[in-house]
Amino acid sequence: MIATPTTIANLVNTDIDALKTRLKATWMDGNYDYFSRFMKASAVEFLDRLGVDPGTSLLDVACGSGQLALIAASMGANVSGVDIATNAILAARGRAAAEGYDIRFDEGDAEALPYEAASFDVVASLFGAMFAPRPELVAAELLRVCRPGGRIAMGNWTPEGFIGQMFKTFARFIAPPGMPSPVLWGDESTVRERLGAHVSALRLTRVIYQFNYPFSPADVVEFFRQNYGPTTRAFASLGAAGQASLRKELVELWASHNKAHGPARTIVDAEYLEVVAVTRTAYELKEVPNNPLRNLSK
Repeated sequence: MIATPTTIANLVNTDIDALKTRLKATWMDGNYDYFSRFMKASAVEFLDRLGVDPGTSLLDVACGSGQLALIAASMGANVSGVDIATNAILAARGRAAAEGYDIRFDEGDAEALPYEAASFDVVASLFGAMFAPRPELVAAELLRVCRPGGRIAMGNWTPEGFIGQMFKTFARFIAPPGMPSPVLWGDESTVRERLGAHVSALRLTRVIYQFNYPFSPADVVEFFRQNYGPTTRAFASLGAAGQASLRKELVELWASHNKAHGPARTIVDAEYLEVVAVTRTAYELKEVPNNPLRNLSK
C-alpha cells in the first residue's frame, strides 16, 4: 500500500500514544547533552541573526539540554525551555545552575505546550520541533504561545541537504515510524502552508551549518551512534549484518562530503532552512476569516 498523507495521518491518530512513547525513548537514548555541545556554533549564529534584546521573553521548544536557551540567557533574555526527554531537561537544569542562569526548564510536548497563550516575545526551535509527529499541532502551538506581533524562529534540516540524505540512508534500513518526514519543515512551500495564513511576515533562508569534528568520518559515525538518539536506535534495531551495512553507508556518506584535509578531521556542510515569522497583531488576527487564533486578540 502506498502511504498517502491521509493514511499517514490515520496511522498517527490511531496509535499516537505508542508513537510518542517510542519517540520519547529515542530522544532519551544516547547522550544528547554531549552531542549538542559540538553544535554550539550554529546556535550562536542562529540567535545572532535573530537578534535577541535583553529582557525578551523567549521559549526554546524541543530544547534538548538547553544549548540555545543558555546562549539566549547570556544575551539577557528571560528564557524558558521545554523538551519531551526527561534526561535532557535534567541536564539543562544542571547546566543552567552551573552557569548561573535562572532558566525555567519544563518537560513537555511541542504539540501541547504547557504555557498560556501569548506568553512569549520569541518562540524558537533549532533542529527540535521539526521531529514532532503532528506538524499541524506544532504550528498551532508555536503560534498560540507567541504574543501577537512576536516572532517564531526555527532551524530545520532540508530534504536536499546532508542531514536529509543521512535520514534517507536510515530509511533504507529501518521502517519509517508512521509520521510525516521531519525534513518537510525544511521545505519552503510546506512551511508557508503551515504558518503563512497566521503570520504577517515570513522569511525563509537557506543556511549552511558546518559540522566540524576532530576525528575521522568513521569516528563521526560512531560518535553519532553513541550519542545521537535516532542513530543509536537505528543501529539497535538491526542485527549484526544490518549494523555493518548501515555503518558502511554512513561512513561513505560522511567521507564523500568531507572537506577536511587529512584523516583525523571531518568537515561537512549541512543545509538547513531558517524560518523567521512575525505573528499577526491583535488587529490583524481579527481580520483573518475563520482564524482559530482570533481568541488571542480578545
